[in-house]
Amino acid sequence: MPQFPEGVRIERGAGGLDRLVLSAAEGEAHVFLQGGHVSHFQPKGEKPVLWMSGRSRFETGTPLRGGVPICFPWFGPKVGSPDAPMHGYARILAWAVAGITREPDGSLRAGLELTPEAAARGGFPYELALSLTVRVGRALRMELAARNVNGAPVTFEEALHPYFAVSDVRQVRIRGLEGVSYLDKTAAMARKPGEAEPIAIAAETDRVYLGTSGPVAIEDPGWHRRIVIGKCGSSTTVVWNPWIAKAKTMPDFGEDEWIEMVCVESANAADDAVTLAPGATHVMAATIEVYSSPA
Repeated sequence: MPQFPEGVRIERGAGGLDRLVLSAAEGEAHVFLQGGHVSHFQPKGEKPVLWMSGRSRFETGTPLRGGVPICFPWFGPKVGSPDAPMHGYARILAWAVAGITREPDGSLRAGLELTPEAAARGGFPYELALSLTVRVGRALRMELAARNVNGAPVTFEEALHPYFAVSDVRQVRIRGLEGVSYLDKTAAMARKPGEAEPIAIAAETDRVYLGTSGPVAIEDPGWHRRIVIGKCGSSTTVVWNPWIAKAKTMPDFGEDEWIEMVCVESANAADDAVTLAPGATHVMAATIEVYSSPA
C-alpha cells in the first residue's frame, strides 16, 4: 500500500468496492476506484453537494447511480453497437491511483489513471489513455485528460456527469443557458430555441446545449445556496432530470428520488465531439463551488 498524505485513505465502500477518501482542510470527497467515480463532495460546514441514489447498485462492472460518472468514449448509446455499455466503458472499469499530494493551501490532489491496457483487460481495446485529477478543498475540481496513443486520429465523446443534491428540483432555477438553443432528447433530438428565462424543471428534462463554454449556476432557495459549475475544454452542457414516469422505470433509481437531484453536465458530445491527433492530449475540467444565498 503506498504512503498517502494525512487525511487520505482507501477503504471498503458499499458493496465492498474500494473507495478513496480525501479529507482536506476545507472539504471532503470520496472517489470509487471503479469508474474513477466521485461519489461525495462536501465543503466544510455545508450540506453534501452531490447526490447518490439509495438504490444504486454497488456491484463490480455496474455503473453507480449518482455522484459524478465519467462518460467516455461515447455519450449515450454507442452508434451502431446497441449492446455496448451506455455512456462508454470508463465508468465501469477499475482505475488505478497514480499519486496523491497535499497542496500548500491544504487541498488534496489525487491522480487516477485508466490505461489502454486496463481497458483491453476489461474487453474494450481502445487507443486512448485516460487520467483523472481530483482536487478537493472548499471547491471540487475534476480534470479528465485523454491522450491518443494510436497512430491515427481518434474521435470521442465525453462527459463529467454530476448529480447535484437539491432541496426540491421543482423550485430550483438553472442560470447561464438563457437564450441558448438545445437538442431535446425527450423529443427525438429536436432542435429547440433557448428560453429567455432561467431553466425551471417541470417535466422530464434531457437537453444537450451545444457550443456552451461558460459557467452555469443552480439556484436552490430551499437550501439557500447557489452551486456554480465552471468548466474548460468543454463545449457541451447537458441538463437532466428523469421526472416521475421515467424514474419509475429505472431499477437503480427510487420512484420519488427525482425530486432530490438535477444533473448539469460538462461534456463534449454530438456536434462537439473531440477529434484528437496522434500523440495529442485533450483536457476537460469542471469546477464545483458552493455559495450561500439570501434566505
